[in-house]
Amino acid sequence: MSPDRPAVGDLFRRFRERLAVEGPTRPGAPGGHGPKAGAVPNGSRATGTGAGVARTDAGAAEAGLAPRNAPPAERRRGRRKGGGGGGEQLTVPPAEFTSYYGRPILKAPVWRWDIAAYLFTGGLAAGSSLLAAGGQLTGRPALRRAGRVTSLAAVTTSAYFLVNDLGKPSRFHHMLRVAKLTSPMSVGTWILTTFGPAAGVAAVAEAAPRLPERGVLGLGRRLLPPAGNAAGLVAAVTAPALATYTGVLLADTAVPSWHEAYPELPFIFAGSALASAAGVGLLGAPTAQAGPARRFAVAGGALELWGSHRVENRLGLLSEPYATGTAGKLLRAGRALTAAGVLGALAGRRSRLLSALSGGALLAASVCTRFGIFHGGVASARDPKYTVVPQRERAARRESQEPHVSGPGAGPNGG
Repeated sequence: MSPDRPAVGDLFRRFRERLAVEGPTRPGAPGGHGPKAGAVPNGSRATGTGAGVARTDAGAAEAGLAPRNAPPAERRRGRRKGGGGGGEQLTVPPAEFTSYYGRPILKAPVWRWDIAAYLFTGGLAAGSSLLAAGGQLTGRPALRRAGRVTSLAAVTTSAYFLVNDLGKPSRFHHMLRVAKLTSPMSVGTWILTTFGPAAGVAAVAEAAPRLPERGVLGLGRRLLPPAGNAAGLVAAVTAPALATYTGVLLADTAVPSWHEAYPELPFIFAGSALASAAGVGLLGAPTAQAGPARRFAVAGGALELWGSHRVENRLGLLSEPYATGTAGKLLRAGRALTAAGVLGALAGRRSRLLSALSGGALLAASVCTRFGIFHGGVASARDPKYTVVPQRERAARRESQEPHVSGPGAGPNGG
């Protein structure tokens, strides 16, 4: 150090004397070190503002601020209120949640309409296999046949929609390399892989009576019925998982209105699957054999109506996408068609025409419900308010529930 330069201690002492007289320098203020309006030389630093200002409890009370040993949440609230002339003033307006550096806050699902159709066809396949098992166990051949054939057609269509969304058929095969219980998509792939062949064998067995009685085909005629009965029961056992896993899959995403509706989505999809299967039974079986289909209509309609009502009323702000726009129209149409289908199924015990009309209404209701849930979730992902507002509400609730600890030992240094 040069002997002509003052010591560091002298420089610091001069700085503190000038600071006591002129007050702290505000960044960007003209003149740099001009006296601050309202500054009191050698006054209490507790009521001052700016960087490096100390705080005493008496000065903090005078300035409308929280004491030094107050909990962090209380100090934050004191800063927000501004509390008089010494409080912190907001220098920027509240942020608007429209984007994040020009990008959406949450990326909307890239799924197209084929995934919504996949949701419907998967539920239809599951419900139809349950209906077919009921017809098998109760001796209703027409009901069993309608359920098995529909189940095979629906699961084949469902697999097509899934592979079409994946882009390459090999990707479905690659998903079978692992079995991850914590991944709904992985579990669903294995459920679909188990259900599909079983539903296929059960449906093919319905063609056994058309085979010749002799030769190799005659052997198939004798072996297919018992094999079809066993396969039909295997498909029925896996059907509940196939009907509901798609609801778990949607709720496991970050899409706000899907994620918040996680308790209701599996029940909605289960009810929709039963209602669509009831529609198949009412369309494909005579009224004398349609008893299980009518019971499916009542049970499925009740679940579907209850779940739709819940997601439109329980979720607060996140219920709005289900009640407005395309999703709202579809869900309202689904509720009306479900109610009409259930009433028609109960009233059409002796009318083949009324039963068929009720079956068509239940199938259309299931389509509207699945597409309505799909569009509601996509709409909630596109609008930033459905992401930001619930986050702010949760943060405010957590802050209000923080324990308020004061007294000796509450400060960061224990006193």
